[in-house]
Amino acid sequence: MTTLARHTPLIPLPAGPARIIAATGAALTLASTFLPWTWTTAFPGNLTVTGYPGGLQTITLAGAALSLLHVLAAHRLRGLRWLAPTGTTAPTVLLALGTLATTWYTLGAIARQLGGLVNLEPGGLLAAAGSLLALLGALALPTDLPHPDGPAPGPLRRLRHTFTTRRPHPAAPLPAWADLLLIAAAFALGLLLFTYGVDAEYGELFVGYLLLTIAGLAALGRSGLTARLTTLTARHRTLTLTAALLTAACFPLTLTNDTYTNLATSILIFATVALGLNVVVGLAGLLDLGYVAFLGVGAYAAALVSGSPESAAGVHFPFWAAVLTGIGASLVFGVLIGAPTLRLRGDYLAIVTLGFGEIFRITMLNLNGKTGPDITNGSMGIPNIPDLDIGGFNFGDTHDLLGFTIGRFGNYYLLMLLATIAVVLVFRRAADSRIGRAWVAIREDETAATAMGINAFRLKLLAFALGAALAGLAGTVQSHVITTATPDQYQFAGTVPPNSAFLLAAVILGGMGTITGPVVGAALLYLIPNKMDFMQDYQLLLFGVALILLMRFRPEGLVADRRKQLEFHDDAPPEGA
Repeated sequence: MTTLARHTPLIPLPAGPARIIAATGAALTLASTFLPWTWTTAFPGNLTVTGYPGGLQTITLAGAALSLLHVLAAHRLRGLRWLAPTGTTAPTVLLALGTLATTWYTLGAIARQLGGLVNLEPGGLLAAAGSLLALLGALALPTDLPHPDGPAPGPLRRLRHTFTTRRPHPAAPLPAWADLLLIAAAFALGLLLFTYGVDAEYGELFVGYLLLTIAGLAALGRSGLTARLTTLTARHRTLTLTAALLTAACFPLTLTNDTYTNLATSILIFATVALGLNVVVGLAGLLDLGYVAFLGVGAYAAALVSGSPESAAGVHFPFWAAVLTGIGASLVFGVLIGAPTLRLRGDYLAIVTLGFGEIFRITMLNLNGKTGPDITNGSMGIPNIPDLDIGGFNFGDTHDLLGFTIGRFGNYYLLMLLATIAVVLVFRRAADSRIGRAWVAIREDETAATAMGINAFRLKLLAFALGAALAGLAGTVQSHVITTATPDQYQFAGTVPPNSAFLLAAVILGGMGTITGPVVGAALLYLIPNKMDFMQDYQLLLFGVALILLMRFRPEGLVADRRKQLEFHDDAPPEGA
């Protein structure tokens, strides 16, 4: 007869002392943020002040406070049990780990920039010791790992079990007004976090924010709060969509600099193109490595008819006509390229689409009046595209809205938000339709789908054309935002998105076949290189390492649908659990 030895900690300590150690370490780390960490203001953020935190100290303060709350919640303290519905200590470990990473990164950056550890004040040393103590105490908390009689599980198995998701305990239903408040609070918190990341003034602050945010989001998932919020939003779908739209519309009002609004507009453009590629790759399973060319076709088509003085067409269409021109041109190119190539599969299709992307870029270079007709001005592109003017509303002017000033990029952000919503609706309707189910069948097994009577070629061509049209829509707006269209913007790979490699990575990173996934992936892949320009020489290396880690530990993507979870994880709970 076997017995189960439960509550196996990573570090063999009783539960009571482990909680005390973790709580003490978190409290010391929190207190250290009110002390100076360095003696000079040469390090950004002014970490020399006693009495209140500044710069990266605020990140450590938030991590330490959350770690302390979760230590108390792991003790099942009344009033804090809602923080850990699963009853596991994994969120405590994750938050302590994120706080340690942020704190030690800050201290390492201080030592590197100022010339050694001698530049650290006692507050910084206290933060290092407190964050390490909090992590050790969290690792010593019980993990509820059962095992038969015999040798205790090794440290690696116990650590892996620490990060294993458990189902949350059933929650009592709340009144409708409480559901409304929770959904509003969740979106407000998301807006606050995203605004803080976009508004980060220097790279070191963004890195600290990123480290703690990753740990915090993972802790939310392990605690069961994400699952409960998902259930809540599914119950109130219309309310959730309305809250999401209002949150996104309010985003430019929260920024302090129009440059950051420009960054947010570029993220929306990148996300919209990634959603279009998600139709091709995520739904139909067609590996397209030259997709950014369709973005370029839409941008060049709109640039030629939007009244630029350097345009060879010499016409000025209204915006709606320019949009239709960009969409139509991309749609035609999608059909022309797809018709002869979509009879190929797998690697052969990928090679052909990669070739199309390069052919488009080289063609735009050669249409310069010397090596070809004078249409695109070669490497100079089509500059000086005028700002949009829709019904007397000039997008290049500053406007006042409810007491807030909306600049040029804020205007284009709101326009691009409407375009993104249109693309999301098209993707959602297509995915839920009979055609969308046929695309999924082709993606899973084209031979079996054909045997069941599905016209695979026609449906693949439809997916290719729809994806190209959505990219053309985004390209039309992009050409007006950046006021130019040049060939070097539409390459297969590079350090600056959008390009085909980053678009494909955004779809895979976020989660193929989902709506939220490519948006999240595009936001991360566009925001991180812009905020970490001080590591520009290592961006592609870090990008490759991140993709390797993602494929190893979360191959279904950051936001995965049910099918992918069951495909990649044999231990996933059954449907409806």
